Amino acid sequence: MQWETVIGLEIHVRLSTRSKIFSGASTAYGTEPNTQACAVDLGLPGVLPVANEAVFRKAVKFGLGIHAEISKRSVFDRKNYFYPDLPKGYQISQLYLPIVGRGKLEISLNNGEESKIIGITRAHLEEDAGKSLHEEFRSMSGIDLNRAGTPLLEIVSEPDMRSAEEASAYMRAIHTLVRYLEISDGNMQEGSFRCDANVSVRPKGQVQFGTRTEIKNLNSFRFMERAINHEVGRQIDILENGSEVIQETRLYDSDKDETRSMRSKEDANDYRYFPDPDLLPVIIDDDYIEAVRHTMPELPNEKRRRFMQELGLSRYDATMLTGSKEMAKYYEEVLAETRQARLSANWVIVELISALNREKLDISQSPIDAKRLGGIIKRIADNTISGKIAKQIFEQMLTSKEDADSIIEAKGLRQITDTGALESMVDNILAGNPKQVEQYRAGQKKVLGYFVGQVMKASQGKADPQQVNRILRARLEN
Repeated sequence: MQWETVIGLEIHVRLSTRSKIFSGASTAYGTEPNTQACAVDLGLPGVLPVANEAVFRKAVKFGLGIHAEISKRSVFDRKNYFYPDLPKGYQISQLYLPIVGRGKLEISLNNGEESKIIGITRAHLEEDAGKSLHEEFRSMSGIDLNRAGTPLLEIVSEPDMRSAEEASAYMRAIHTLVRYLEISDGNMQEGSFRCDANVSVRPKGQVQFGTRTEIKNLNSFRFMERAINHEVGRQIDILENGSEVIQETRLYDSDKDETRSMRSKEDANDYRYFPDPDLLPVIIDDDYIEAVRHTMPELPNEKRRRFMQELGLSRYDATMLTGSKEMAKYYEEVLAETRQARLSANWVIVELISALNREKLDISQSPIDAKRLGGIIKRIADNTISGKIAKQIFEQMLTSKEDADSIIEAKGLRQITDTGALESMVDNILAGNPKQVEQYRAGQKKVLGYFVGQVMKASQGKADPQQVNRILRARLEN
């Protein structure tokens, strides 16, 4: 039997505010355990939560970024459950009237060659819980409540993804978007961006969904793909053996590359949701939404389309260059130096990214800034140097602070463009290779590459390849 995978994601984005969602306590990461949880975060008697206006601006900004319906009236609810790192015994969230309604996001697949629209059901605000610590304690768990009350935006997708690859592309697109919007740093190592994956399978062609399981707390793109692929295989094995998939919550063990049962899957009724009596409904108007709209940057998909339409870049190149806000900024700074859209794209994608990958560096850690890379590209464009020499200069710039012009002058790397000098070199090469000359004139046109290589070798890579090609053809075809 052929099976179809159905995936929906719940992505939790920690919003980058200085204080928590309902208190003035700091959200700074990395402080000593239990030093940033105030009486409001702990729900101590006699305290009242006060909503942080900054989280609404960030939520509305996200809603505009996914072309969603923005709720002018939203309500906070209490989600009741017991867990050691939830000091109040309930979490303040939004169930019935979330701040962001239905929206959509375009994702890129197959290296940007294809695209797909993923529906987004809702995005709601809620407070984070504390953190349970297991590794540092023998036969016990520690509780750090610093994270309690940190503002989260939970983004719930439609079950529109049909493979782990699509789920990963969607998760990456959300990650890119929240960073472009500057509503979150998206730092996965610090827990600022994590995901729960709802996974089910059904016979191909069946309309009804299968029983789903939820894989909790995935904080890397690679682990999410592996977890989904394992879970799909596990469910198919169960169904093909005549058993039934149980609706449950599972955890992914990256060391064993498997999911394991955590608890039975709860429904909304299990949490006994009701409107939080301490928080009034939040009302926003058109003026508020328009004020937020005026702060919107150019979105990743808009930038990608502009790169394709105005700069003539391929979909693949445009997708690569808009994959992160930092990458797009770097490319645009190079472009401002060079005015060479395609040549600049090629150097950033092929040469720079390859070098960064070798050293395991991010674009923000590039040893060559945009201005210096632009200097190399300008000298290629004005025929001062060849592409081969440019690569030598690039390698030297990776370990020095010199610019392209300084290296060219110091090492005498200017390209030979003098026609007379090049003709003399070509004549010498042809005179020394009579057999290859006859082969070319007999129809073996590939021999031209051999002659070009010989001239470039004789000139130590300084000959202008285009001029060399023209001179060779003129000599050989007369």
